[in-house]
Amino acid sequence: MPGMKLKFYGVRGSVPVCDAGFQQFGGNTTCFQITFTDINQIAIIDAGTGIRKLGRDLQLMGHKQEQIVLAFTHFHWDHIQGFPFFAPAYESDQKITLLTMGEGQTVSNLREIFETQMQSVYFPVQLDHMGASFRFVQLQKATEQFKSLNEEPTVITSQKLNHPGGCYGLRIERNGKVLVICTDVEHGDQIDPQVVRLAQRADLLVHDAQYTAEELPQRRGWGHSSYDQAMQVAEMAGAKRVAMTHHDPDHDDEFLLRLEKLCQERFKECVVAREGTELEL
Repeated sequence: MPGMKLKFYGVRGSVPVCDAGFQQFGGNTTCFQITFTDINQIAIIDAGTGIRKLGRDLQLMGHKQEQIVLAFTHFHWDHIQGFPFFAPAYESDQKITLLTMGEGQTVSNLREIFETQMQSVYFPVQLDHMGASFRFVQLQKATEQFKSLNEEPTVITSQKLNHPGGCYGLRIERNGKVLVICTDVEHGDQIDPQVVRLAQRADLLVHDAQYTAEELPQRRGWGHSSYDQAMQVAEMAGAKRVAMTHHDPDHDDEFLLRLEKLCQERFKECVVAREGTELEL
């Protein structure tokens, strides 16, 4: 049965890195591409620096769709900084919906966020001069945007996460497959039961794992999880697979490879997300 594919274009947290020891897992900040395989349509989650290559790949493949949906979990710098380099945004025949989903949003003007970071003092091209037609949509109820794609219902649930400035986790259900994305979340002393509920029986859970259990106590209030917590959520939710993301800029390839092996001893269907990897649901 047709389902979804998730491709990682950016898996780094906080700031991009390009040192020699960071090439295997990648240094670009958060950006994911979701492909709905039955209709060959894509949606994008977040616009970290990874969106630059995503846009170039779409052009090289000749992929065309009338409307590209670019959904945001939140607006910290590492999740929006690649947007000015997204090539399809410069095509005059391209429509792009910039979207947030979730109740209790603190952002009042979505357009202003992107206008501000593209002011002339920061960037040579302003938002109004990029070329594409932009639509800015803020939804309280996530499912309103995607009731049906090609007559097949797509159910999207959003959940507010514990993260400075706010962040939303997303659960995407289509063709009997479930993808859950929680990029930035701090659980605290106990695993957040709302995150477990969001991730129930997910075919793939993508979860923040910026720190080790040893690092976490020194980084209280920074808004992120440990590898152990990511696996614990997967275990509690009965998720089939977990991909850990938002890697700390100090965690190089050698460190992440070692950690992945340790994690797989506890949770077999576990991977540390790598830039360029595509996972099929």
